[in-house]
Amino acid sequence: MPRNLEIKIKLDSLKDVRQKLKQHRIELKEVLIQKDVYYAVDKGLLKLRIENGKSSLIYYLRNEKSQKRWSDFKLVKLAEGNHEKFFIKFLNTENTVSKIRELYLYNDTRIHLDKVKGLGSFIELETIVVNGLKDAEKRFAIMIKVLDLKTDNQIRASYRDLLLKKINDTNKITKR
Repeated sequence: MPRNLEIKIKLDSLKDVRQKLKQHRIELKEVLIQKDVYYAVDKGLLKLRIENGKSSLIYYLRNEKSQKRWSDFKLVKLAEGNHEKFFIKFLNTENTVSKIRELYLYNDTRIHLDKVKGLGSFIELETIVVNGLKDAEKRFAIMIKVLDLKTDNQIRASYRDLLLKKINDTNKITKR
């Protein structure tokens, strides 16, 4: 299974990060309109990603409590069709995350500037393991430094988890 090292940080604005990317000549690769449909599974996370009209099924395992957020993942590109309608027949949907993602690529690191419906703005880094874990950690640290990210306020949860928590918190308030 492929592996990457990740970080997610909530931002008040994407403007400062965009300026740093521009200063370092890291160009926008593309804007992605994403809908992630999460399904209930016994272990890990399983989502159908619908991105600019194309679909992929993504399964990943990540220990959110570990010092470093390593993810083992498997991505399967799907043929054309209404996959959401197909999977609902035999998988239980947990929730759906909608976002607009600006994708930047640098040195085998995916830099995501995300605007997530119901949650706000975030930056995510995903550094792919190519030449071993130590090399990935080194490239990851360089990106943290280049973008001047404050890692003490990182979020150790998926957007799925953040939305589920928000829904649960809202329900608790409503029931009072």
